[in-house]
Amino acid sequence: MMENNKKNFWKGALAGALAMFMVGAAALGIMNVAGVDLGTSQEKVVNAQEEKKLNKLKKLIDENYLYTDDLKKEDLENGLYSGYINALGDPYSVYYDEEQTKSLQESTSGEYSGIGVVFSQNQETKVITAVQVYENSPANEAGIQVNDILYKVGDKDVSGTDLSDVVQLIRGVENTTVDITVLRGDDAKEVTMTVTRRKIQVETVKSEMKDDQIGYIRVTEFDSVTYDQFKSALGSLEDQGMKGLVVDLRANPGGNLATVTQMLDLLLPKGTIVSTKDKSGHEEVISSDDEHQFTKPMSVVVDGNSASASEIFAGAIQDYGLGSIVGTTTYGKGIVQQIFDLGDGTCVKLTMAEYYTPNGRNIHKKGITPDVEVEYQQDENNPNADNQLDAALEQVRNKINQ
Repeated sequence: MMENNKKNFWKGALAGALAMFMVGAAALGIMNVAGVDLGTSQEKVVNAQEEKKLNKLKKLIDENYLYTDDLKKEDLENGLYSGYINALGDPYSVYYDEEQTKSLQESTSGEYSGIGVVFSQNQETKVITAVQVYENSPANEAGIQVNDILYKVGDKDVSGTDLSDVVQLIRGVENTTVDITVLRGDDAKEVTMTVTRRKIQVETVKSEMKDDQIGYIRVTEFDSVTYDQFKSALGSLEDQGMKGLVVDLRANPGGNLATVTQMLDLLLPKGTIVSTKDKSGHEEVISSDDEHQFTKPMSVVVDGNSASASEIFAGAIQDYGLGSIVGTTTYGKGIVQQIFDLGDGTCVKLTMAEYYTPNGRNIHKKGITPDVEVEYQQDENNPNADNQLDAALEQVRNKINQ
């Protein structure tokens, strides 16, 4: 059922994410700027007068700009392409250079060559901390621990360095090594570990059995690997005698359209999962078959950061009446993006359609309104308390006992 990850990246539509770093060729008829010939198309993007103006700007930069020695030709080129797409005024349409394209592909496939640790950076102090270490990962085997503060990658002190740049230092060719130095404990003990990179599959799904045999599945994003992880978690909970299910999509920014529809096909009866409509009015309907249907009590937990693919999931469950939506109104991203390969290691992501829930709702800029509205409340006396999850579990528990 799952296609090759690379094929999914180039051919699949994206139902989300709010932020990444996370196929056909587009003919850009742009002039020769900074010594690069970008080719032609039937209708040029710029005319001779605009080309003359851009070349005049280049001449002024060459002759007058103070920091010319620091300029890189590829940066100017990428700035030109980025500016062209940015002028659309659409935050979801983005040009990606070669490095960004590689990162985007990794983020949508859910696989990369690295060490298997999730780092978080404090935006004020810039301190980078390990917040998750994957089981059976190189990082886990080397001894990296949650709450370790990242100090050095190799011989490079990364204190204050942007997290995205640090990630690029840590990731690398499979079976190569990288030295990681962390500061550990209250006394900030310096610990250095040599870690061997290997293929890592992002853990996008976590599951456990709660009290009263209620299964719990948290989905953090919808990558190509998520379907298999979700199916496995669902099957494991069924084998343990699950009587009801809670699916947690809070703070899930979205991901692959193909992935979320495949997951919903495991739960929905035969019928429409979601439909999309492009600029010409062409409608495409994605449907579920009658092979699988989840018939136990269910709740889905959402919040204001549950977006796009998360809203497709919640919207379908709500429209079919298969479970209660609990939490707060979702983000409201009812549009789909397509990734186009530009043939030179770069790509562009463009908004190409609106999507509609099974009942025909377009939730763009509206969101999914929960059936049970529950604002998150922090309990100072119990930091592990989760009133939204408790409400979702109670919904399922009550249906089991009916």
